[in-house]
Amino acid sequence: MLKNISIFNTIFNDAPQPWQISFQDSAAPAFTGIVELHNTIFFYLIITCVGVFWVLGSVMYYYNSTNSPIVHKYLNHGTLIELIWTITPALILIVIAFPSFRLLYLLDEVTSPTITIKVVGHQWYWSYEYSDYVNENGNSVEFDSYMIPESDLELGQLRLLDVDNKMVIPVDCHIRLIVTGADVIHSFAVPSLGLKIDATPGRLNQSSILAERTGTFYGQCSEICGVWHGFMPIAVEAVSVQDYLAWIDSV
Repeated sequence: MLKNISIFNTIFNDAPQPWQISFQDSAAPAFTGIVELHNTIFFYLIITCVGVFWVLGSVMYYYNSTNSPIVHKYLNHGTLIELIWTITPALILIVIAFPSFRLLYLLDEVTSPTITIKVVGHQWYWSYEYSDYVNENGNSVEFDSYMIPESDLELGQLRLLDVDNKMVIPVDCHIRLIVTGADVIHSFAVPSLGLKIDATPGRLNQSSILAERTGTFYGQCSEICGVWHGFMPIAVEAVSVQDYLAWIDSV
């Protein structure tokens, strides 16, 4: 019996890799927009660099001490070229500004959230509260999330990234995050979801995410918050709606 054999298996880069210089794979529209903006600006950057190095090379070649067309020592101003190198960068910055501001406002928009999750940064762990649900005691569903020590890691778990309790979210649902800090300033960051928001004591910061595919996405605190700053990772697990409902019923 013939079977369809997949030669290429899709492997998503949802966690940082050693010596990684590229982006992680996108799992949310926000991060897709960030990567596209980066690529667009990088294109203009390459064009600008090529033009600048061409001008510098031309100046060194044509205006050296033995082969210079400038015959008078005071011939060192050119109104046209000064207008060009002043107006051109301004136009480039304007072209870059429009998509930048558009993306910035889209990232700040919270669209009819299905679920609200409160995230609190502590020294040195995270706690999550699903305030839309209550348990048998009438309290909100909440739990703490600690990094798994290296000695307790199981096969397949990531060192300094896996936690004992992951933040679970359903895919294709708008999730509102309310982020704050319990002691000092932390920063809740998950690159694959395009998420980075400060957790400031006494202040509630708001953001939203929309996971487009299932998977586990890793992040870390991105604000130096003390001696164990590097040991309070973030693990967000995106599951189907059915699996999410089963999980929320079990906690």
